[in-house]
Amino acid sequence: MRVDASLAREVNDVSIKFSMPVPENVRRIGGKMQAELIITNARVLTMDPNRPRAEAIALGGGRILAVGSRQRVEAIAGPNCQVIDADGRTVLPGFVESHLHLVLGGAELTHLQVGGLYGFDALHRAFADFSAKNRDAPLLMAQGAGYAMLDHPMTRADLDAMVPDRPIAMAAADHHTVWANTAALRAAGILHGLVCPHGHEVVMGPDGLATGELREFEAFAPVVALGGEARLNLGIATGEEPTPWPSDAEMAIDRAKVAAGLRHCAMHGITSMVNMDGNRFTLDLLDGLRRQGLLTARVKVPFHYKPHMELSALDRAEAMSRDYNDDWLQSGFVKLFMDGVIDSRTAYMLNDYPGMSGHRAEPLFAPARFAEIAVEADRRGLQIAVHAIGDGAVRNTIDGYEAAARANGLRDMRHRIEHIELIDQADVPRLGALGIVASLQPPHAPGTMDFALLPTMEVIGATRWADAYLCRSLVEQGAKVAFASDWPVTDVSVLRGLGASQTRPPYSGGVDERLGLMESLHAYTAGGAWAAHREAVTGSLSVGLAADVVMLTGDVEAVAPESIAELGVALTICGGQITYSC
Repeated sequence: MRVDASLAREVNDVSIKFSMPVPENVRRIGGKMQAELIITNARVLTMDPNRPRAEAIALGGGRILAVGSRQRVEAIAGPNCQVIDADGRTVLPGFVESHLHLVLGGAELTHLQVGGLYGFDALHRAFADFSAKNRDAPLLMAQGAGYAMLDHPMTRADLDAMVPDRPIAMAAADHHTVWANTAALRAAGILHGLVCPHGHEVVMGPDGLATGELREFEAFAPVVALGGEARLNLGIATGEEPTPWPSDAEMAIDRAKVAAGLRHCAMHGITSMVNMDGNRFTLDLLDGLRRQGLLTARVKVPFHYKPHMELSALDRAEAMSRDYNDDWLQSGFVKLFMDGVIDSRTAYMLNDYPGMSGHRAEPLFAPARFAEIAVEADRRGLQIAVHAIGDGAVRNTIDGYEAAARANGLRDMRHRIEHIELIDQADVPRLGALGIVASLQPPHAPGTMDFALLPTMEVIGATRWADAYLCRSLVEQGAKVAFASDWPVTDVSVLRGLGASQTRPPYSGGVDERLGLMESLHAYTAGGAWAAHREAVTGSLSVGLAADVVMLTGDVEAVAPESIAELGVALTICGGQITYSC
């Protein structure tokens, strides 16, 4: 449908014409489009380079109808238009969460949260209180545990001393290690060990019994299953589908947990997200919520490719991409893990870990094998996202993407590397040259938000601090960045993450890796949309794009960097519908 010329004149300070057809349900009176909702008297940061700032926006039919001055925008208010006076508060495109685990995060909202607790007594009290409140729970599961919570490596004996007669377990904040007590190990059938795929381990003690430390997803999956969340963990643990397929009642239980996660994200202004684990079951749960009118964000879900899979498994990825490809639910990409994490020393390094001669960990995919997968996925038009934390894992990933470019031609695929917590300086310019997206999490940098400097920086070693948690250095050498939280690894709050991006410390021997406020906001909005191939749908407040909007409780440009985290979200709108307000 052609843009009405009279409207173009009436809002002539809007520099972007309609890039999408005007929805049929937008009301017209006298040939002019009528807004259903207007936010005015605002400090609008559009993330549109053609018009970066405005005073007001008008929404209708699920789209942005006008962006500009108060007078021009208010002139298209319909007879029943809702007008919101922002009173000088910041209005932005809805936040794009570029890396989270929605299903896990929703399920974990009811778990015990132990982040920030240290010492046996504090943990004991927390578990005792949680146990008393959850007398019928088959597993008492805690989240947010630190690797240095006790003054020694944690074992099942420590947890037995807290709760000896019920299964309990604690997941590390990074979600790559779980510690379980004897009752949980016995109930899960792994007290005497478990044969795991490469890179996953039930740590065994000299007595022939499991110590309680379970490294990586397939090692602790049997314990997690005790809590009734086995289906929800398949997307990250195995990438396979539930067998047998869940009943309607079971699907309803699982959908409720996902809905809780969506509500939690809406409270933080999130309107789009890239779920970094997945299978068809995940998409089916989300599609069920859509049919119920409960899908409050646009979600992209990958096919999780595991090391044991054959190339033919990419047929499943293609089928998911074909069946889910609209403005609300989309697949279109493949997720892989190249390594583990630094604190458990499972991140793959180019050099030995300090004090551990010969130990660098190992990649989950050998270089030649990953290159083969990357070439084939790229050939099929599938975007690739790889968890790579150690500098060895990062190099393997870049090499694989380079092999794909040589084989298929360098195209606008926007393949991604997730995390990049350590990178060799020689590899920094390769991201920009190959068009690789750096998907980074500002809250992960030690000493910034919830993660202490130790033990992570000690495990990295002082000689490598200058290469750790780079951001500005990547951008200056051409990389595109997208910011995220990795929730539930860290708090999903975009404003806390934004604050972390502005206050993170430089590490000894390194430079200031912070991006400016506007650059960081771009990485949480337009940058994230671009990284997900969704810039034609969302990410900026441009006429014709989706009506995805967030209004803050204040002016983000007027507060000190250390106070950004104290701001809140006043209003979240996704597709023209208010999904959260306070």
